Amino acid sequence: MTFEPTPDFAASLDAQDPLRDFRDRFHIPPAPDGSESIYLCGNSLGLLPKTARAAVEQEFQAWEQRAVEGHFHGASPWMHYHEMLAPAAARVVGAKPLEVVVMNNLTTNLHLLLISFYRPTATRYKVLMEGGAFPSDQYALESQVKLHGFAPDEAIVELLPRPGEHTLRTEDIEAKIQELGDSLATVLLGGINYYTGQVFDMAAITRAGHAVGATVGFDLAHAAGNIEMHLHDWDVDFACWCTYKYLNSGPGGTSGAFVHERFAYQFDLPRLAGWWGHDAKERFQMKKGFKPMPGAAGWQLANGQIFPMAIHQASLALVDEAGGMSALRRKSEQLTAYLEFLIRRLQLPATQLEIITPSEPAARGCQLSLLVHQNGRQLFDHLAAAGIVGDWREPNVIRLAPVPLYNSYRDVQRTGEVLAAWAKAE
Repeated sequence: MTFEPTPDFAASLDAQDPLRDFRDRFHIPPAPDGSESIYLCGNSLGLLPKTARAAVEQEFQAWEQRAVEGHFHGASPWMHYHEMLAPAAARVVGAKPLEVVVMNNLTTNLHLLLISFYRPTATRYKVLMEGGAFPSDQYALESQVKLHGFAPDEAIVELLPRPGEHTLRTEDIEAKIQELGDSLATVLLGGINYYTGQVFDMAAITRAGHAVGATVGFDLAHAAGNIEMHLHDWDVDFACWCTYKYLNSGPGGTSGAFVHERFAYQFDLPRLAGWWGHDAKERFQMKKGFKPMPGAAGWQLANGQIFPMAIHQASLALVDEAGGMSALRRKSEQLTAYLEFLIRRLQLPATQLEIITPSEPAARGCQLSLLVHQNGRQLFDHLAAAGIVGDWREPNVIRLAPVPLYNSYRDVQRTGEVLAAWAKAE
């Protein structure tokens, strides 16, 4: 498609957009002038679905009218709430319902999974991760390797881009995995790097890791609800994700975990056990001796957080109603490409502003990271004053994420106008 920078062109794209009506299913925060803001910060916190209040109110009513019996009776018995969420959550990440469970928060799930899938020995103890990963991953891995008696500086190997580049090459990741060989216990990468917006080739990385005998997992915080994934088919060992970004399930909302089907009945796999992960048929017998549920549900510790899960159920229903991840991804690729077109047509020198997110659609989600070498904070404030909500990351990166469920082409076009006005003033 040949893009144009005009409001009429953006309006024509919006008129043809099969997802255009979903914008009205969300609450759009106001801009400083009282109009709707242009919200490009779904990579940090997604917007509130209008169905969320009713979903939570249903559970308030169940609590009010049934009290403890709400666990067993009513429209959505709490005893089985995680089971109701599994099919839709599995569709988001390309898994089987057996392989997915909604529980806890992301870092808790990451720790629970690392207990099972980081099993170092005296010779195979290293972990491979991307340099500058989100702090949750850094801190989790530091503590896990210490737990096993290793020094983080020796056990954790960080991947860094080539000099003069901002993103990692798949061949370099594969080469490092091969180089580490039988010293490598676990590979843990973000499915999408939070800072650059780069999508990693999870299938290729998983193959490379398995070829040297390592387990492979991904933190999908910025990937879930953003890109199409096929965790089962890619043979990924484990993964976890939050739901408050592209899945719009509320601040601090519940999280998801994936454990591949081949581990579903490996009940002797080391794990931290809890009551809710115990065999449901015997759970209320209150006996000693942990017998895990098959699949990812066997990693549960405690009963579900019903109110956050209710919001998540409402948000997952919107994803399904929109046609699933393939439909969202089609619009996402075009929205992001349009934003890239508008930024590049400013023809700013790389010494002033760079897009450090890859240009290839398959190598990015719906986020562009702008490395602003001069007056970056002033640009961020300029966008905010115009009602454009982005995300600032130290020392000088602005992240803009046009989300297909609620952003329009007019949002992106208007952002281009504001950026052009700033560039002209510069």
